Amino acid sequence: MSKLKQYYPIGIFILCFAFLYFDIFLGMIEDWSTNDNYSHGFLVPFITAYLVWTLKDKISKTPIRPSYMGLFLLIGSLIFFIVTSIGAELFTMRFSIIFVLISGVYFLLGRDVMRMVALPIFYLIFMIPFPAIIWNKIAFPLKIFATSIAVSVIKLIQIPVYSEGNIIHLANTTLEVVDACSGLRSLVSLLALSAAFALISELSKVRKIILFFSAVPIAIVLNIFRLTITAIFAKHYGPKIAQGFLHDVSGIVVFIIALLTLFFINKFLTEKAIKSNHLK
Repeated sequence: MSKLKQYYPIGIFILCFAFLYFDIFLGMIEDWSTNDNYSHGFLVPFITAYLVWTLKDKISKTPIRPSYMGLFLLIGSLIFFIVTSIGAELFTMRFSIIFVLISGVYFLLGRDVMRMVALPIFYLIFMIPFPAIIWNKIAFPLKIFATSIAVSVIKLIQIPVYSEGNIIHLANTTLEVVDACSGLRSLVSLLALSAAFALISELSKVRKIILFFSAVPIAIVLNIFRLTITAIFAKHYGPKIAQGFLHDVSGIVVFIIALLTLFFINKFLTEKAIKSNHLK
């Protein structure tokens, strides 16, 4: 019974956390449901839970040492939440979830456990939608870049084409590269997946970083490939094909290819690590 009592503060913290952030999570669930850019948000909490679960053996062997420093950090995190709530700053209110969880673990379980679970908890950042003003500032340059490169590739295969901003002009039609085709959506989703791969893998820190950032060129290259294929089909079969079935299917196919590419990069880095360990 005395052993059970040490879990009472953890249970109280979980209940208070759920009460405090109930409406915040409801708002994020609505965003995940209506905003295709963050539909992967549904998976992020489960991935975090799995990452923490994989550490259960290490955590069980680590002595629980509650820390008053963690309490100070928790109070500071709650003050941060209150201030952002008064200012109605939605992104920072949601971001405070990470601070409250990490400082709560620090306070209740100690610094050693906090260090183990800090990265899995910080992974929750991928479930938080960015403010529209930030998203648009990133998406627009990506649209221009993707359009420019796609047009250059199309010219290489002898198809007359030119661009104006994010507009692709073909001989028989005009295509607009909208936000959904900027590549930012796939980039955010792939970064979330590559981060999960990196955290789960047994790679060194350097290789984990390489695996994580490999999502950036993969997303950009495959999005340019998608735009190029779409433009070619539009040239030969008309603009409607670029707005219907092909558009939807190409997005799914490109994402599957990106996922497989991440998997093989992870496998390659793992095999390289094993070989280097054998050489030692």
